Amino acid sequence: MPKIYKCTGSVIRKSASALKTGCLVVFPTETVYGLGADATNKHAVARIYEVKKRPYSHPLIVHISSSSFLEIWARKIPDYALKLATDFWPGPMTLILQRSSLAKDFVTGGQNSIALRVPSHHIAQKLLNDFNEFEGLGIAAPSANMFGKVSPTNATHVLNDLSHNLNSQDIILNSGSSQVGIESTIIDCTKFLPYVLRPGFITKEMIESSLSIKLKDFTGNTKVRTSGVFPSHYAPIARVFLSGMPKKGDGFIALKSIKTPLGAYRLASPKNEIEFAKVLYKSLRLGDDKKLPNIYIVPPSNNGIGRAVNDRLSKIANIAKVI
Repeated sequence: MPKIYKCTGSVIRKSASALKTGCLVVFPTETVYGLGADATNKHAVARIYEVKKRPYSHPLIVHISSSSFLEIWARKIPDYALKLATDFWPGPMTLILQRSSLAKDFVTGGQNSIALRVPSHHIAQKLLNDFNEFEGLGIAAPSANMFGKVSPTNATHVLNDLSHNLNSQDIILNSGSSQVGIESTIIDCTKFLPYVLRPGFITKEMIESSLSIKLKDFTGNTKVRTSGVFPSHYAPIARVFLSGMPKKGDGFIALKSIKTPLGAYRLASPKNEIEFAKVLYKSLRLGDDKKLPNIYIVPPSNNGIGRAVNDRLSKIANIAKVI
């Protein structure tokens, strides 16, 4: 059973040292909590896959402390990727680039590309910088939950999901609730122009403004495997519906301005799209804790981060259709 620690300076440094010895460390980021291992340690990374029950062909995101580590992990980095890194790192954005010789198959899922991100959360930043002092080059870290299920936005979620698979040498860093609440924007930078593979807090409009170009919408037609694109991702136990009327005892999530149907259990009343993203996963988990059979969700607008929320909801609803 792992221990949950408050994020003091000494504990974070101890965690960085533990990573270097092959242990797993759960740490907060601004998006969701990550399950971290030394990205150059094959055996430690293998434990991530074992703990999460994650397919070995599914690549991991490597977290680095700054863009100065880009050229260690990637090669032939296009100018537009450097511009994105300058504008949005540290922050909730992942860049997919051609991998260097440092990036091995066990972290790339056997692909010739590597996913890199510089998180902005102060605890993640401290952990990464301390890890650098122990000669660590990057932390491979998917979300700290069972593969395909609802991502964790606090340490209790992690403990409930993974405690039986982690050991007493592993560490969980507790820093409260995640600030953004959904996973990072993923951008394919292996081609002449960038392509958003997974929407997030860094929106299509923000990217277009940064690069002064117009992006094509993602059609799902790509050979690049990356996090969060399986139809089974983000799914709670409850069936999720994006239309229809809940019955008595069903869960309900909608913007605060929308009234709760008679007899439904209100799981969340976010004020806007940003708050919708922050509370979505926590609300889905609450529905499962209450053993609700169905959860009805009125999706937010498709503006800004609302596009990312709707991306997650579309995958959850796809699951509901085949149960």
